[in-house]
Amino acid sequence: MIYIVYLITGFIAGIVGGLLGTGGCALIMPVIRFYFHFDPAIAVGTTLTAVVFTAASGAIQHYRMKNVDKETSLLTGYSGVLGVIIGSVIFGYIKSHGPVIDLILGIAFIIVSLRMLYEGIFGSKMPEQSPVIPGKPLSKTILGSIIGTLTGIIGLGGGYALVPSYIYFFKAPVKLAIGTSMAAFVWMALIGAAFKIYQGVVDFPSAITLGIGALVGAIFGAKLIAKFKPNVLKALFGILFLYVSLKYILIFFGITI
Repeated sequence: MIYIVYLITGFIAGIVGGLLGTGGCALIMPVIRFYFHFDPAIAVGTTLTAVVFTAASGAIQHYRMKNVDKETSLLTGYSGVLGVIIGSVIFGYIKSHGPVIDLILGIAFIIVSLRMLYEGIFGSKMPEQSPVIPGKPLSKTILGSIIGTLTGIIGLGGGYALVPSYIYFFKAPVKLAIGTSMAAFVWMALIGAAFKIYQGVVDFPSAITLGIGALVGAIFGAKLIAKFKPNVLKALFGILFLYVSLKYILIFFGITI
């Protein structure tokens, strides 16, 4: 019965990720941490393993639609894998310190919540369509290594960090940013999941169930996006993720909200 609940959870997370372009992991992780009471380290490992499904599917779909800048995806993908290895080693030292993981995740969620609130309230000017993402190869390599390290530590990186980085730092068009992000992040997710499995912090049956649900949900989310105002959705979920970030941070100090 519990796996049916996980499947539904993944499905809802996939819809939200498809609507907001943030990926299902940003919703899966706090849900399994706080409402299914996963250990902090297990929540990170299980979420990163689940997101392999949506990242791989999304990468294939966007590659077929020609929404991928191959050079940028290779630069950030390869450097990101190196970062994931470094981040996973760091995670190995802190995985038994659940409160520290919660605090790091709380800070990470503040960033995404503030970005969503800003875009939801003030809107955002999107760059014009282009076949490539502007920027120097070295800058893209550095970006990949930083986000890969982040992924190795907290299990978030694709839609959460790569997409806004491509858009705001390199002025990439949204569709190209999302497609290139998935093509680059799938390798980070695979390596990161392999490390988390090796480190014994993955509930494998739950990860597969959540991943399949998110994969199906993302397809529906992508189709529903035309029926909602993106700014309104971002503002609402910005408030939700702000609450999530505060929940993570306050639990570090022994306060439950």
